[in-house]
Amino acid sequence: MASLKEIKGRIGSVGGTLKITSAMKMVASAKLHKAQGAIESMLPYDRQLHKIMVSLLSGDTKVTTPLCQPHDKVKRVAIVAIASNSSLCGGYNSNVVRNTTAVLKEYGKEIGEAIDCYVIGRKLDQSLGKLKGFNHIKDYVEKGDNPTFATAQDLATRLMKDYIDGKIDRVELVYMHFKNTASQIPTREVFLPVPLQKGSDETSTSGYIIEPTPTEVLNELIPDALCMKIYTVMLDAQAAEHAARTVAMQTATDNANELLDELKIQYNKGRQAAITAELLDIVGGSLQ
Repeated sequence: MASLKEIKGRIGSVGGTLKITSAMKMVASAKLHKAQGAIESMLPYDRQLHKIMVSLLSGDTKVTTPLCQPHDKVKRVAIVAIASNSSLCGGYNSNVVRNTTAVLKEYGKEIGEAIDCYVIGRKLDQSLGKLKGFNHIKDYVEKGDNPTFATAQDLATRLMKDYIDGKIDRVELVYMHFKNTASQIPTREVFLPVPLQKGSDETSTSGYIIEPTPTEVLNELIPDALCMKIYTVMLDAQAAEHAARTVAMQTATDNANELLDELKIQYNKGRQAAITAELLDIVGGSLQ
């Protein structure tokens, strides 16, 4: 059995850890609230922009654009994978790493090493750095913590140019989607060619006058929408990260509280046993 001094030392150590995890939980919760506000403000605009594009491609208007046209054969693929720069967020990073690795292996079987992987987040960069069989692009590794529209625009413009020039034939996004604080969903989406399937709630442009022309409007609209899509995904992934860290730190705090209670009980039992032994020694000495 551990001595009272050792138990007291463990109580102090666990108490210090408890303060740290509790503080980190509050910080993560505050960041999550801010990230939620950002993504909730962005989603209505992103959805309406998508609705307008679908409307332009439906009905009687015959509109085509290079960004919507699939290439005849997929010879080279670009993957944009988003994780975090720091740890202590539960299984968030490991889920992204696992999903990204699965996508890389899937395409590796089809097209070999003709894969460009744009990595966002240091933890993902460290994990994928051990793998081979693809082009590891690190230009945006540090951009995960504070997503900006300028970063999203730069990345989206680069991907669109490569797609139009025929340097890549398909682009996919891999990230964690924020559903709620307790649930983050591993997500894989096609970014290019633009998937514009018409939904049941979408309206047609038939009967509307579009100026200058639907094609010109769409050619201006799609690049903006794609830049917005990258920015929305980055905000979504950031909210998922803060949610995962909030839950992880709450769990760590609860575990520390339970361990602290157990150690205090153990310490009190040891202290009572020591007092009882001393009393028995005193009584035994007096009887002699």
